[in-house]
Amino acid sequence: MLLDAFGPDTNEMGLNGLARAAGLPKATVHRLAGELVATGFLERAGSNYSLGSHLFELGQRVPRRRLLREAALPYLEDVFVATRETVHLAVVDGLEVIYVERIAGHRAPGTPSAVAGRLPLHCTATGKALLANGPPELLDGVLAAGLKRRTPFTIVVPALLVEELAKVRTSGIAIEREETRNGFVSVAAPVFGRGGQVLAAISVTGPRQRLDPDVSAGVVRSAARGLTRVLVGTVVDR
Repeated sequence: MLLDAFGPDTNEMGLNGLARAAGLPKATVHRLAGELVATGFLERAGSNYSLGSHLFELGQRVPRRRLLREAALPYLEDVFVATRETVHLAVVDGLEVIYVERIAGHRAPGTPSAVAGRLPLHCTATGKALLANGPPELLDGVLAAGLKRRTPFTIVVPALLVEELAKVRTSGIAIEREETRNGFVSVAAPVFGRGGQVLAAISVTGPRQRLDPDVSAGVVRSAARGLTRVLVGTVVDR
């Protein structure tokens, strides 16, 4: 799909770039892009295209994600006030983690995340929290796809990842130390819904010289448990 050509770090693309990314002839992309601009799904500035505001409007209407974000915001704010570092709410999407909410202050530039951004499950704290408490077939899929190395600290040996996920299930806390980006650490805790199904994960991320995951684990765990109590009484099933 043409809209899928835009990634988290790709705000604008020209016609040639869209054609290459979509694998379509330039003439076809020109026609489709024109139709998407007319309907508000794309916006045009000069010769470049960007995602349109109508997509944002539609995204806000997705009831499951909207209810989850609205319920989570007070708890995310609690974590931010306690840590003053970047706080995330994330869910599983395919074999990746997708960030559905993010709270960041003035000290956040450089944090490797964004709302609607995606990162691998195996090397993020939120991803590990979701993997450890998710169905076995999710982990099977991640292992089958291969554990890609993002930094020298990324766990790429399946047995080591399985061992770490077992510890996450026991402790209720997932920690990532520079596995996604050099210099950044993160701690996350799972959020559950009815029947004990994992719905999301809350995390806090910051530079390793400022954020101690072991110190921040308590406030993250408390926020995740508080949100779980709310969601157990609310219909927000995945």
